[in-house]
Amino acid sequence: MKITSDFEAAKLLLKRGQLELEKATPEVSRRLKQIFGKKIDPVQAVAQIISEVRDKGDKAVKGFTQRIDGITLESLEVKKGEFKGAYGKVDRELIEALNAAADQVRSFHQLQLLHSFKDFMADGIGQLVRPLERVGIYVPGGTAYYPSTVLMTAIPARVAGVGEIIIATPPGKDGKVPAATLVAADIAGADRVFKVGGAQAIAALAFGTRSIPRVDKICGPGGLFVTIAKRMVYGVVDIDGLYGPTETVILADDSASAECCAADLLAQAEHDVLSAAILITTSAELAAAVDKEVNRQLKGLERADIAQRSLQERGHIIIVDDMEQAIALVNLYAPEHLALMVRNASSHIDSIRNAGGIFIGESSPEVLGDYVAGPSHVMPTGGSARFSSPLGVNDFLKITSVVALSDEDARMLAPVAAAIARAEGLTAHARAAELRLKKRRE
Repeated sequence: MKITSDFEAAKLLLKRGQLELEKATPEVSRRLKQIFGKKIDPVQAVAQIISEVRDKGDKAVKGFTQRIDGITLESLEVKKGEFKGAYGKVDRELIEALNAAADQVRSFHQLQLLHSFKDFMADGIGQLVRPLERVGIYVPGGTAYYPSTVLMTAIPARVAGVGEIIIATPPGKDGKVPAATLVAADIAGADRVFKVGGAQAIAALAFGTRSIPRVDKICGPGGLFVTIAKRMVYGVVDIDGLYGPTETVILADDSASAECCAADLLAQAEHDVLSAAILITTSAELAAAVDKEVNRQLKGLERADIAQRSLQERGHIIIVDDMEQAIALVNLYAPEHLALMVRNASSHIDSIRNAGGIFIGESSPEVLGDYVAGPSHVMPTGGSARFSSPLGVNDFLKITSVVALSDEDARMLAPVAAAIARAEGLTAHARAAELRLKKRRE
């Protein structure tokens, strides 16, 4: 891993740019040319996919699944009987683990529930909190499968009381959704699952097709094309956010275990070559020990090639003078995950303004947050922790304001409204307010 002890250089290193969705790797560019028969960038490709799915529905969805994934689909929806059959294909140990994780996730999100307040007689104002009617959950898949993401997205929606939860996830090469994903969907309370991935899935959820119902909001992480598609359909439907590659910052001092720090960095790096795993430490000795430990632990990993490339290209070890510098870098970078491996870790929480999730101490590693601790593992990336939050119950609720003023309230407030309205040149507004005074006098 690259090691630096220059604070100013570290600030430049961690400074965020905008989320770049137009650029493509040479491999992606070549693949796009194969699929579309011309030179085309990712944004143009997604725009074409969305347009065709909007106009041609299921036919376009199946067509792009064949062209992009090489999979021919007879039907788009997973049949009800497949859910029951999935249990027989999944190890009992995994089923028990998914149920245990679901209980934790459900318990945490029940604490997030907002409530209506409508004491109109006392205050004349209030709010109604209602769940969305139908949401679409995107779960990445294809070359790998993520039952944990099913739990982390569908359970908050179910706790919120969403009327219908639709999951879209890419099928495997056999044209089927992995059994573990179906088991997780059943445990989480999803209503329907569609074996569709990529931009075509996002377009189908946004506009609806004969097979796939139109939703009110699309949530969940995805790759480049899913992210572009979510950005393009925003406004037609709501979205939870735009997610880039996953990222972790470990903030450690000389009390931290080099072995644990290295293990946590590698757990992040094995996600993807674009993942970012960063150690910020006040100890040069720990920095050297972690670097050595990372190289030792790499040898036993199934995804060692991916993790090694991630660490070489995006991994950093930054040595700082003190915790003040360390926290300044954290707030600048606004990481998705922040692990505090320092003495008196909890005492630093108030100073940390920007982080999707904070993991306090060596007993609270990110991996437990990924699977079982309770909060959703769908968290803001790319610096968006400066202004956004992890996925939660509130993402699946909408609030309606209620105004039910008494005659006395109206008499007091109407002159205020009228004065402001006239200052804005909105005479009709002013007259509508003053009419209430006139009717009161009559």
